Amino acid sequence: MSARVAPRFHPEQGVTLIELMMALVILSIGLMAVSQLFPEGTRGQIRDRLFSSANYYAQERIEEISQKDWSDPSLTIGRHPAAGFDTLGTYRTWLRFYQVDVMTAPLDNLRKVTVTVNWNYQNAARTVSVSTYVRR
Repeated sequence: MSARVAPRFHPEQGVTLIELMMALVILSIGLMAVSQLFPEGTRGQIRDRLFSSANYYAQERIEEISQKDWSDPSLTIGRHPAAGFDTLGTYRTWLRFYQVDVMTAPLDNLRKVTVTVNWNYQNAARTVSVSTYVRR
């Protein structure tokens, strides 16, 4: 009886050039997608840093005002400074002003102080507003 010889397959067979090219294309598409995340992450960090600085400048003015006496000229009704802004930061990036308003009865012993800080980032105006109340 003669035995049939089965064809032999060698597990050492290499990767074809087509398979290698397809793997490289898929890998490059993945790398390009990941590389798009880095610039957006940097923009997000800058945007958040500017927002934090604006909050700091607003809170700084709130703390100054909350220490003032009711009769202090900086607590007169209206906008302070009356025209323009306080320019802040190394590059004068932030513009700050505050508004003092009278509350109606029965809260007429309070004045509402709203500090607003404006700045521009990526050709868009940004604003932070913080409010507090000063008691007589």
